[in-house]
Amino acid sequence: MTTVNSVRDLHVLLVEPSTTQAHLVQRMLENAGVASVDIVSSGADALAALAQEVPGRVLISSLYLPDMAGTDLVEALRLDVRHTALPFLLISSETRPQRLEGVRQSGACMILRKPFTPDELARALNAAVDYLNPPAELDIEEIEALRVLVVDDSFASRQHLQRLLKSLGIEQIMLCNNGKEAVAILGESMVDLVITDYNMPEMDGAALVDYIRKQSWQSDVPVLLVTSEQNKGRLAAVERAGVSAICDKPFDAASIRRLISDALR
Repeated sequence: MTTVNSVRDLHVLLVEPSTTQAHLVQRMLENAGVASVDIVSSGADALAALAQEVPGRVLISSLYLPDMAGTDLVEALRLDVRHTALPFLLISSETRPQRLEGVRQSGACMILRKPFTPDELARALNAAVDYLNPPAELDIEEIEALRVLVVDDSFASRQHLQRLLKSLGIEQIMLCNNGKEAVAILGESMVDLVITDYNMPEMDGAALVDYIRKQSWQSDVPVLLVTSEQNKGRLAAVERAGVSAICDKPFDAASIRRLISDALR
């Protein structure tokens, strides 16, 4: 397996229907140190290009494509076992949360809002490098014995978190779709960490945190909220309810590793 040590090791596949925009982003990528940039204009062309495995591959896509949305493209990637760990960066001027939700839930590295600066692009590319490099195992005794419960109604998000947790050396991972399922698991199984989304059917993250702190026999378990929720009032309420930490979606591997380490300690 080829090691990706820096931005120079990345091979970017840029999906952009506008020739002018494609050349502009290509120049910015080259100035950032990326040596290899391939350009396609549609989602179908991107999926076809990805049939050929390229070490250090990163997909950068516009939101609006001629044949599909960037959200559709990333969701198609995450359903393909070959591309579940492919770094995905979205470039868009879109600000409506509902239009970006699919990308936030998919395990994307970052969303770059137009117009973006070279520094913002550099941060996104470095996040992609971290994404391709599994972080070192957590410095915690008997980490393979830790039991982690992941609660998220997004299949792609659950898979992304599971992959990251395994790369940290955590082997015992339980997955469920919502807070109601999590309550059932917490009633029967002891866990060392709960990682939950906010917006879920049946029982959301806020209700789950409230249940854990007030009713569960595991009321002291660390709870990490990983969410795309943008309402600061709602998040503040969850924080007051006793969540250990809050991490925005999309998140980078280094940030989630640090938060998990702090919560477990």
